[in-house]
Amino acid sequence: MSPILPHPLHPGPEALAHSARLREEINRILRASGGWIDFSHFMAQALYAPGLGYYSAGSVKLGGGGDFVTAPEMTPLFARTWARAVAETLQTQPCRQPEVLELGAGSGRLAHDLLLALDELGVLPERYLILEVSADLRARQETLLATLPASLRARVTWCTAWPESLTGVLIANEVLDALPVHRVGWRGDHWVALGVALAGEDWVWQERPLTDARLMALLPDATGLPVPYDTEICPAAVDLMANLAHSLQAGRAYFVDYGFPAREYYHPQRADGTLMCHIRHHAHGDPFAWPGLQDITAHVDFTAVARAALQHGLGLEDYRTMASWLIEAGLLDVLADIPVTDEARYLPAVSAVQKLLSPAEMGELFKVLVLGRGETSPAARAALGLS
Repeated sequence: MSPILPHPLHPGPEALAHSARLREEINRILRASGGWIDFSHFMAQALYAPGLGYYSAGSVKLGGGGDFVTAPEMTPLFARTWARAVAETLQTQPCRQPEVLELGAGSGRLAHDLLLALDELGVLPERYLILEVSADLRARQETLLATLPASLRARVTWCTAWPESLTGVLIANEVLDALPVHRVGWRGDHWVALGVALAGEDWVWQERPLTDARLMALLPDATGLPVPYDTEICPAAVDLMANLAHSLQAGRAYFVDYGFPAREYYHPQRADGTLMCHIRHHAHGDPFAWPGLQDITAHVDFTAVARAALQHGLGLEDYRTMASWLIEAGLLDVLADIPVTDEARYLPAVSAVQKLLSPAEMGELFKVLVLGRGETSPAARAALGLS
């Protein structure tokens, strides 16, 4: 049974018809696969099936009229603060033709505001690359970025694959949480793969023996875990680190997302994992409800991401809460640039800053991971539990 949404937020007939088409497509895949698929396959279809998946179809996803709000949508102060770090990297790293690569640019708001802020600082990249897998979101980005001054818009380029070489900055804001994850379960003396099966016309969880050697290599230590214990692992994030290490010649990569180090991610009290779905600003835990109409995410195991980065030769330069990182990067100074007497601008800005910094909002749950070609920070290594 689908979670109950407040009546005004319940999907309408057209949206439900779209969802039904995606459901039938996933059912076709299930039948062709013997009635069972790994959850990562299901999640990939639910989010990215061409023309049907959540990120591939035309529904509004971001902002007040969508399903969730990201930090760049909340306030331009987020991008203005980020511009300081980007400018410092572009100025101090050996980047002859500095570039910015943004993964999954959403509505394009971060790119828009970041380019304006970098222009004010006098530190513009030669190119602003956007790697976007959603044709729908790319169209929205193109519309918004067309409002930039022509000199800035001319620097924006969309790409469909990782650039062979990157010198400058990579930014990934809430990208890792949208990568398809595998669901696994600890049953006391063995691990199982949790997949999706057909029970009549309904989707149900069904266990299979876990035999994939690559997945088994990513499993946490089960000592002290309760039984049963379900969780997620994300080899796609490991692959992303390999791509980054191959491309990044000089500069830094910034990952902003919600998640934990491994010791908190695989905590005994988190026995149901971290899957979270979002629809019309309503969060719930049922990934089978309203396919194609809701976002499906999993929190990030930052220890696994950082370990993969180190294994591929990258440096772990920083890891901390978003609140700590934004304060050090100068968020409060950026806020102070708005006159207190300008209440129409100042009061909404203060409200947004409180959400970005508050431990009860985004400040503690969201983390910033900084990778590069520099030295690894002992403090970041210790915070992530890496020996």
